[in-house]
Amino acid sequence: MPHPVYLDYAATTPLRAEAREAMLDVLSQRWGNPSSGHCWGREARAALEDARARLAAVVGAAPAEIVFTRGGTEADNLAVLGVAARDAERPVAVAAVEHKAVLAAAKAAGGSGRLVTIPVDRDGVVDVDALEQILRDRRPALVSVMWANNEVGAVQPVERIAALCAEAGVPFHSDAVQALGKLPVRVDRVPADLLAFSAHKLGGPRGAGALFVRRGTRLEPMLHGGGQERGLRPGTEDVAAATAFAVAAERAEAEREETMARVAALRDRLEAGLCERVAGLVVNAAGAPRLPTISNVSVPGADPEMLLPALDMEGVAASSGSACNSGAVSASHVLTAMGLPVELAGPSVRFSLGRDSTAEDVERALEVFPRVVERVRM
Repeated sequence: MPHPVYLDYAATTPLRAEAREAMLDVLSQRWGNPSSGHCWGREARAALEDARARLAAVVGAAPAEIVFTRGGTEADNLAVLGVAARDAERPVAVAAVEHKAVLAAAKAAGGSGRLVTIPVDRDGVVDVDALEQILRDRRPALVSVMWANNEVGAVQPVERIAALCAEAGVPFHSDAVQALGKLPVRVDRVPADLLAFSAHKLGGPRGAGALFVRRGTRLEPMLHGGGQERGLRPGTEDVAAATAFAVAAERAEAEREETMARVAALRDRLEAGLCERVAGLVVNAAGAPRLPTISNVSVPGADPEMLLPALDMEGVAASSGSACNSGAVSASHVLTAMGLPVELAGPSVRFSLGRDSTAEDVERALEVFPRVVERVRM
């Protein structure tokens, strides 16, 4: 079998060599508890604050505005639940295509009755007019719209949304997990109040995340204990993971324009080739501004339970937004929110490319995918 092809970078990325080296250096040389007052603790604290400052610089924030978490899901939950807990009377408004970390947190904030869903168009882009109506009529406690969608890659007009929320006096949170390192994510240009990040989406380690909390934004902590991370995320900090995260974010940002231009060309080649070779194939969110790294396609008539396993058997790793419950595949909530019928929303595949993707990877996928579709079309 040819060498396996990895096209699932939106799920996770390989750890960058620079991040691994930084992590090992902390683990071996600066392993003290950063809350301890002795020299080992002071060395660890210095490393932690250095990581905070470096990550803050990448996104245009002040170091004190960065709160380290154990991942993007925790950062999203801290933002949504932390704001909602301070205003239990008003609803929480979230885009219909949000990651489940946001949707589930919004429901947990007070049940589905407190959740207001912001609709999207057929390309997965938020209906800004509908959002304006929600801001006027419901004045939510929080608005949450992800910067870039993890399934179809649609990029939201976050600058406009953030400005509308600021004008209405409503805190704005964005899940920027997929955007950081791929788009210019700058809080000195976009007036967002809260942004969630995750290290392993850009070459950092799993189990490391961060939440940008703009100065003056008030949150209730979701965990209780010591006073670490300004009391918003108690618990002994993982200095090695934070350091590796900062290094990975710096490298991703430094290489962003060159890497994303190259990856966008690969994605375009992939989509053009798939459209030529697979009859009826639909590229989802094709009319929206999209991440260069994600291509989500639907194959009408294909068995949704067989598409990915068949690809895997051919040595191509991809993903899907479909959920598996008790052995039955249900259509992605993102695609159904975009208005796709079940026959398109069910048999969908997300190919996602990254820094290490090559033209050979794309050609291999173009060779394999049409053959797989022939086998699994019903």
